[in-house]
Amino acid sequence: MADIKKLESELWEAADDLRANSKLTSQQYCMPVLGLIFLRYAWGRFKRADAQIDADRAQMTGRKPPKEPADYTAKGAMFIPEEARYDYLLNLPDGANTGKAVNDAMASVTAANPALAGVLPSNYNELGNELLRSVIRVFNNPALDEEGDDIIGRIYEYFLGKFAPAVASDDGVFFTPKSLVRMIMNVIEPTRGVMLDPACGSGGMFVSASDYVREHGGNPAEAMMFYGQEKVDYNAKLCLMNMAVHGMQGEVKSGDEANTFYHDAHELDGQCDYVAANPPFNVDKVKHASALNAGRLPLGAPKENKKHEVSASGANYLWINYFYSYLKRGGRAGFVMASSATDSNAERAQRRRLVETGHVDVMLYVGNNFFYTKSLPCTLWFFDKGKPEALRDKVLFIDAQRYHTAVSTTLNEWTPWQLKNLSAIVWLYRGDVQKYRDLLEAYKDRASELAPLFGGEAGEKLVSIGLATDFAPAHEAMLAAIEEQKAAAKAEVDALPKREQKKCREALAEVTAQMEAAVTEIGEAVWLAEKFGEGTYADVPGLCKVATHAEIQGDQSAEKSSWSLTPGAYVGVPPQEDDGVDFHERMGEIHAELLELQRQSNDLMATIDKNFRELGL
Repeated sequence: MADIKKLESELWEAADDLRANSKLTSQQYCMPVLGLIFLRYAWGRFKRADAQIDADRAQMTGRKPPKEPADYTAKGAMFIPEEARYDYLLNLPDGANTGKAVNDAMASVTAANPALAGVLPSNYNELGNELLRSVIRVFNNPALDEEGDDIIGRIYEYFLGKFAPAVASDDGVFFTPKSLVRMIMNVIEPTRGVMLDPACGSGGMFVSASDYVREHGGNPAEAMMFYGQEKVDYNAKLCLMNMAVHGMQGEVKSGDEANTFYHDAHELDGQCDYVAANPPFNVDKVKHASALNAGRLPLGAPKENKKHEVSASGANYLWINYFYSYLKRGGRAGFVMASSATDSNAERAQRRRLVETGHVDVMLYVGNNFFYTKSLPCTLWFFDKGKPEALRDKVLFIDAQRYHTAVSTTLNEWTPWQLKNLSAIVWLYRGDVQKYRDLLEAYKDRASELAPLFGGEAGEKLVSIGLATDFAPAHEAMLAAIEEQKAAAKAEVDALPKREQKKCREALAEVTAQMEAAVTEIGEAVWLAEKFGEGTYADVPGLCKVATHAEIQGDQSAEKSSWSLTPGAYVGVPPQEDDGVDFHERMGEIHAELLELQRQSNDLMATIDKNFRELGL
């Protein structure tokens, strides 16, 4: 996260140079800047794929056929003609027409990838040679070689916030953080088929789905077809760039025909294996009659207000209707939704119909500060039209508001291990015990890898972990080892001449930081093992509960039941740890302290009053 923030700052500095030294407006230079980021990111993936192809060929015997664009697509990359490769542009000779070279590069990429027709910018001549060469050099950043992330979309949102803050937050549109997107994929588990995102933005859901398929041994270029609808043309172009750069197949539509409230642009109602989305929350001014005419409302129509529009809460349920309607039999959906939608009274009847279908699978409350530019809480909803009969009457509720990693005071995320732990709860609920056990084995392997860093008793315990209950003692030994390391480090530094102390202190601090990071990792294993042992699901107060439809209905009177899908209403609160302090005794002490402070305050006020009188005031 820190590296990405540094990258954003550096790239914005280059973009701001364009603003200051060119005649282009923000709208005009936004896409050229993002086009260069796209080209650099595509080149990084191309290089990685090229190395993998060469490694595969090294194992071949006999004649090796020439490399084809399809070879790169199979590796999750886009084929880039030589004149469009970033190193070619970096090494243009002095005096070359850089603007023309970049325009030609974009044209050759489009020729090799027809889906990008009309998407990539072609106005680089307007930037001027020196300025453009400078920006190309700045954008040659190794952070853009990172795998498995919607780098383009994230930087776009950062830039959009700089270019036009009002646009960045318009209609509830904002970038979906990687950990939320990955959690959605971990639950819907895409393998092959058709995926739709009817509010696709820059395509982050597609990128994460593609990564998931590849990590599980599939080839997304062959196994998946991705379809997107995106009202904002800029976002749709970025989505197409993202799909091309990751070697994905599919189609994205934008503009008025892609407004999901009024159009099923790809005619996919009831045809999708997967739906994944982060739609705009709480949108008002949706035309009621037009929304009804557009259909896809199996849960019921929203109410009409005096302005013949749909309320913000009703618009949220339009989205929920769509996600459910687009699924075919056996399909799965995962989406982000405003937390208010889980128990809004006006949509109680729609929520009841949804629960009674038996297709609500998981409800996961996220909490504040997960979004890059917003602090609002949200809930992840999951539908499964292929739920086994044993689970049709049940819904898994997870409240993860207390479970996250703070990146900063305003931003939280789930680490890879935390994502696996939350996914493990879902696996156990579904009866996928082997996946849980595989995760325990992964933790054991990681513990063995970390053992040499600690040595001694902690190292021995890390290597010898056999049962889930062995993680906690190993974790305690690691903590003790860190304290010993800190004490030994202080003694070692103090024994050195002062001129050598700083360098030694920095080296020892780095070792301590590595040990503390390792403690955090194994701490996640402890968190999981203490709750579910060797692989048995159990409701955990304050974290998770499997509730039946009867529990969700609550009061048997349909008029009184809210049919709430709010996780907190079911999981309760975690038990409070006994701190060993007698409540009544401590309250007595606090009362005595308060009386003493009050006496001192009275004495001080009397002294001040006396001093004023002596001054004649």
